[in-house]
Amino acid sequence: MLRTIIRSSIVVLLASLVFFAGCSSSQGTRPEVTSQQVLDNVKAGQFDTGRMWTFDYPPVDYFKKTYGFTPDKAWFEKARLSALRLPGCTASFVSEDGLVFTNHHCARSSLDRVSKPGENLADNGFYAATLAEERKVPNLYIDQLVLIKDVTDEVQKGIETGKTDEERVANRDKAIADIEKRSRDETKLTCNVLSFYNGGKYSLYGFKRYRDVRLVFAPELALGFFGGDYDNFTYPRYDLDISFFRVYDDSGQPLKTENFFKWSRAGAAENEAVFVIGNPGTTNRLFSYSQIEFMRDYSVPLTSMILDNLVKIYSAYIDKYPDQRLTYLTQLFGFSNSQKLYSGRVKGLNDPILMAKKRDFERTFKLAVTNNPQLKAQYGHLWDELAGLQTEKGKVFGEFQSYAFAGPGRSAYFGLASRLVEFANQVKLPEAQRNGMYKGATLDSTKLRLYPSINKELEQEVLALQLTIMQKWLGSGHAALNKVLAGRAPAVAAADLIKSSVLSNKEQVMKLLDGNPDNILQSTDLFVSFMVTIVDRGKEVRNRWMDLSSKEQSRVQLLGRALFGVYGTSIPPDATFSLRIADGVVKGYEYNGTIAPPFTTFYGLYDRFYSFSQKDPYALPDRWKNPFPSFKMSTPMNFSSTNDIVGGNSGSPVVNKNLEVVGIAFDGNIESLPNNLISTEEAMRCVSVHSAGILEALENIYKADRLAGELRAAKIVQ
Repeated sequence: MLRTIIRSSIVVLLASLVFFAGCSSSQGTRPEVTSQQVLDNVKAGQFDTGRMWTFDYPPVDYFKKTYGFTPDKAWFEKARLSALRLPGCTASFVSEDGLVFTNHHCARSSLDRVSKPGENLADNGFYAATLAEERKVPNLYIDQLVLIKDVTDEVQKGIETGKTDEERVANRDKAIADIEKRSRDETKLTCNVLSFYNGGKYSLYGFKRYRDVRLVFAPELALGFFGGDYDNFTYPRYDLDISFFRVYDDSGQPLKTENFFKWSRAGAAENEAVFVIGNPGTTNRLFSYSQIEFMRDYSVPLTSMILDNLVKIYSAYIDKYPDQRLTYLTQLFGFSNSQKLYSGRVKGLNDPILMAKKRDFERTFKLAVTNNPQLKAQYGHLWDELAGLQTEKGKVFGEFQSYAFAGPGRSAYFGLASRLVEFANQVKLPEAQRNGMYKGATLDSTKLRLYPSINKELEQEVLALQLTIMQKWLGSGHAALNKVLAGRAPAVAAADLIKSSVLSNKEQVMKLLDGNPDNILQSTDLFVSFMVTIVDRGKEVRNRWMDLSSKEQSRVQLLGRALFGVYGTSIPPDATFSLRIADGVVKGYEYNGTIAPPFTTFYGLYDRFYSFSQKDPYALPDRWKNPFPSFKMSTPMNFSSTNDIVGGNSGSPVVNKNLEVVGIAFDGNIESLPNNLISTEEAMRCVSVHSAGILEALENIYKADRLAGELRAAKIVQ
């Protein structure tokens, strides 16, 4: 509370200073007092870099000091082995029979994959009342971290043998690849070398991979994403974002495991210490200040703008064609989720207080280096060099982005044209000089894969967006783009281009691929001719970008060593989608002039339902509209806590000191969105589904007695 008051006071003071600086005074000129003087006194917090602790360096002393709790080696080992990793998400074992717990939004693609003809499990949910009804999910796997080994010396020795920035980066990558291959051969595990502290430390992680994964339960989408995009990244929240899978062993039986989290029926109390164990994706909290400024001025605003437009494009399309909703809904969810995320990053990067905190952290870090003669000689030059590299990157950023033809916001037409020109240039070479995908028998399969699935109506809008971006960055003097636009606005040009382009006809494209490659390179199609015109410049720009990136990576590696030399493991490294344990307490917070409670209940769910006239995205399925009399609406449903999470933590178990599940993390609040940059405790919150609420729903709404019984007993109940 005190820190919130102090921060609010600073914001008010800044506003008043700006106001008075803009007003004339008849009392003469007063000494210049600017907001910068206030910002210069802002200090970094102890845990601005977060509390995503690694299992390599567990913070035992910190836990003892903060919570009066001293977990031993066995505690951390059980926590590590009970936690799991899904593609892009986190999960955990919650019974001795391989029952796996994660979020609904981590299971959406699995629901699509196991749906039978005529079923819509994504919307309607799924429950296997018996083991025999559990459905195997094609191509789904789950990883369990069973090996951790420090390989810092081997990787850094490889780096040090390089004489140039490019060699050092290449040597680092080679050392990592060698370690991973050797370890895979020796252990038969899935092995990855992870960089911590921006290269200050390296660890080998070995995963046991389970490939027989079967769906057990998922609620309806209306519950798994209650409130839709409106409530996404908000709190108070009323969301049953859960699902259950089961891992089976090689004999086709439920996996027997000693490592799992038991279920807490009561859940955690307010102010109780809780621990989120999961795989946070990416943070940039240890970046230099100049790198953060580059993000603020270039990369993040562009990504945010692209996402804003993609949400509009896909929302309008689904509204126009509701019968295609299921086909494009997952993409829209992804765009809208990222849209809010990046809007929060934009806000954080332009928050003067947060940026002042980042400056102070770097100032303190830099002072520690410069005050140590040995560290100063090794690392004192890095900040200026990194700043210079950001300036150089800024000079080519727009052109580099304009010549990027894959990814969100990039049209399939430009992407296809790029691949066609590459194809033609490759097949003109002697076969021995070609890339592998353009040689021998592989060439035919490459041809078949070149043509993408194209929705012309959607692509027209995406193309208009891409042309707008290119027009902004390349400017009015770019001859090749001017030829494409021909004086037309991007939206008009996009419609005309698609109508007239040979790329709109798959058969004609396949004829080009089967014919003389010069027919491609001499094509008058505007997409293709543009690509032919800029191909050399595009390579030049990409090479320049890669050169700058290599130089940056090389210096970041060194800065990482300096960081680890100064701070050691007293602060955690940036997130890398590697297993972490984040501590916190169950706690509400102040927002919008009021207070968010630490817990919400099912009463709030029904209040949203009726307050919004029972309409989407607050509509409820029939089974929820008239619950059984045994259903207790006063049961906690969601809760907020001060744990430090980011994307990738979805599905992370929230456990108490006894390693009992008290909930599952599924979101952060709006205030947490800048946490890619910085972590603060005033209002940033982890939002989770409550363990008691989950049992209440399973037993008294879904009548999923088999599943609820297994959670209570921590094993299959016959």
